[in-house]
Amino acid sequence: MSPSHSHFAGASAADHAHALEQLSRLLGPDNVLTDAATRDRYGRTTGVRGTRPLAVVRPADTAQVQELVRIAGGAGLKLYPISRGRNWGYGDAGAWEDGQVIVDLGRMNRICELNAQLGYVVIEPGVTAQQLYDYLQQARCGLWMDATGAGPEASLVGNTLDRGFGHTPYGDHVLSCCGMEVVLADGRVLNTGFGHYQNAQAHRVYRYGVGPSLDGLFSQSNLGIVTRIGLWLMPKPEDFAAFFLFVPEDEGLERIIDRLEPLRLDGTLRSAIHIGNDLRVMSARLRYPFDRAGGTTPLPPELRRQLRRELRIGAWNASGSICGTRCGVADARRALRRALHPIRPLFVNDRRLALAGRLARWLGFCSFGRRLAEQVELVEPLYGLLKGIPTNEPLHGATWRVRDPRPRVAPDPLDAHAGLIWVSPVVPSTGRHAREVMGIIEPIYHRHGFDAPATFTMITERAMCCVTNISFDRRLPEEVEAAGRCYEELSDALYRAGYPPYRAGPMGMRKLRQGSEVFWDVVGAIKKALDPHNTISPGRYEPPAL
Repeated sequence: MSPSHSHFAGASAADHAHALEQLSRLLGPDNVLTDAATRDRYGRTTGVRGTRPLAVVRPADTAQVQELVRIAGGAGLKLYPISRGRNWGYGDAGAWEDGQVIVDLGRMNRICELNAQLGYVVIEPGVTAQQLYDYLQQARCGLWMDATGAGPEASLVGNTLDRGFGHTPYGDHVLSCCGMEVVLADGRVLNTGFGHYQNAQAHRVYRYGVGPSLDGLFSQSNLGIVTRIGLWLMPKPEDFAAFFLFVPEDEGLERIIDRLEPLRLDGTLRSAIHIGNDLRVMSARLRYPFDRAGGTTPLPPELRRQLRRELRIGAWNASGSICGTRCGVADARRALRRALHPIRPLFVNDRRLALAGRLARWLGFCSFGRRLAEQVELVEPLYGLLKGIPTNEPLHGATWRVRDPRPRVAPDPLDAHAGLIWVSPVVPSTGRHAREVMGIIEPIYHRHGFDAPATFTMITERAMCCVTNISFDRRLPEEVEAAGRCYEELSDALYRAGYPPYRAGPMGMRKLRQGSEVFWDVVGAIKKALDPHNTISPGRYEPPAL
């Protein structure tokens, strides 16, 4: 669709060209990009259909963002802010609609404040997971961040605003966010919580402030451009142990969840706990074995069992962590053993992992040493994530169905032609609900020729996110079309069963209206009040009327 058509009613192509000239003077010509190669690059997608921006602009600070939105609003330009564009499987770096102007906030990458005593940091949208991790290491402040599976170069602000989650006790990122700086569509700057009071001492330590709490309006929304957030950090514990579970049979899913949930609810286990099926682990370690499967999809059951044996994994595989005082960790380990009996959890700490690594090197000449080295290689990145250490390893899972050989270093999924669409329903933390969701998704995946990798993450004391994904090769039109049909059927079935997603990409926006019209009418009224010209991210978490 041409940018001068319905997206910009009342504005002409000349208005847009003039606005881009103004932006070039404001930001510098190197930061207003309209060439075809840049527009194509930002328009790439891991999904079914991408969008093409009118331009890409790169502000350097909040003041530039303020002036940018004023210029855009006057000219009818539609802006789509991104933090770093690593939103793979949920829209990537592309706008929701053609012809919008991508506002790439990657240059705004300052770590503005670190308070080691109270355990928080203030960061801009361009700050990456690796950047913050390195900063904390150099500061020797005794604080841990939370990391996700999106890789070291992903934005912490972007993930937080989409309500992403990680692995540590601070894994629910929205709950670890305290105080936002937001540029509104008219160029005003809103500071949430106590931030709008001059010299407010509790701005970064008490998220609610006084009066209505506005922070939630700016996560999963298009109501403003967030240019700074406060993020709480976790004090390094006195003791730490990761635990891993391997359940050989598929029927064990209900048993693990129902035994772990009471420990999550009473606070014995405080970290996010990830329970992934064999396909989730396989996709992170292998490419789909088309040769061994005789070219068929999904994975034949006997081959799937054989791969489990070769990789020494279970039908379901869980990981989490225990941290606190030495006595507290010891008590929690005993409670976990009792709850899981006769399943025996594997506990790993720094000393045990280092010892296993040394043994693997010393015994590398024999089969036992090689098997041990494989296990260490498997565990190390996940163990690091449980301590807030970013890693690229989970990105391998995005390329499960790509036909090329698997590289040792995980590539950018967009560069690897990876097709990836996430379907992520929220599930009460019971084995019955988990089994019901698996009973819905597996037949649909198989009907369309796809596997059903799934991870149930105990993200709160009472709820899990079931993170599952459609993997395909973007270069094969028949797979792209099949992925689109599969997504439609999966989403509709999960909504009907009462399991909406915790997060949606472009394909899922219109489906959000399956909920109460009153809810979305209120959202629309807020949007109209804050952004009457619909300047910021039209279509994002703004489902059209049915």
